[in-house]
Amino acid sequence: MPDKKYTCEIQVRWGDSDRLGHVNNVLFLEYAQEARIKFFRDCIVAAGVPAAAMVVRKMEIEYLRPVTDESAPLTAEVYILRIGNSSFEIRNVMRDRHGNTCAVADGVLVGFDAETGTSVPLTEAARAALAEYAVTVTA
Repeated sequence: MPDKKYTCEIQVRWGDSDRLGHVNNVLFLEYAQEARIKFFRDCIVAAGVPAAAMVVRKMEIEYLRPVTDESAPLTAEVYILRIGNSSFEIRNVMRDRHGNTCAVADGVLVGFDAETGTSVPLTEAARAALAEYAVTVTA
């Protein structure tokens, strides 16, 4: 993992639990989005990189452990796995209050031009800011 990592707290809301008493799996997409928004605000925009449009191209979640009201709040760690020309891969590791890894969400985000509906290259400033949180993943 990198020397510099981004970590934030994600609150589990009362309505997030299903009939079985654990957080519904679909809500992990929302938790990953919340962590991603905080990461961009606190690390990328705060580093002086102008806010730019991004779209999620792909999202994959591995569910490892259930989350309940008692095991919340979650801690989300954000890492960058790969930086390309117009896209990058991001990882969210979500841990419960005891430090247990509950889910790992990997996504691909693409720079986007809303007027043309096409992808756009990431700026050098964006690449540099993302690179500060990059990790090397081994199989």
